[in-house]
Amino acid sequence: MPGFIDTTAAEIEKRLRELQDEVSRLEAARSALTAGRRRPGRPRAAAARTTRSRPARRTTRQPRRSSTRRGGGTRAAQTLDLVRTRPGITIPELAKAMKIQPNYLYRVLPRLASQGQLRREGQGWHVKR
Repeated sequence: MPGFIDTTAAEIEKRLRELQDEVSRLEAARSALTAGRRRPGRPRAAAARTTRSRPARRTTRQPRRSSTRRGGGTRAAQTLDLVRTRPGITIPELAKAMKIQPNYLYRVLPRLASQGQLRREGQGWHVKR
């Protein structure tokens, strides 16, 4: 019986290696086809997986560094500048000028309007005076 278990486990191990190779080839083909672009959303489980079974603990008690995000409303400031220079500009036009996706601006512009910095007239946006 132990011989059967060992050979079966070895066959399973061999098949798993073959499947892992196939996954690698398919991912490389997809990457070549999409030129490295990823679809939006959560990261793939394989990419997010770590080799440890539990998260690493911090050995020092130093405060965490801030993230790489800019923060501080740089897009909002850029949006305000564009609306000042081009009154009546629409969200798609703003997104094209800023080289970003418009869905982000659909959150930023109403926030600026609620803060009293912008007003909407039809589809266009204007600086509130």
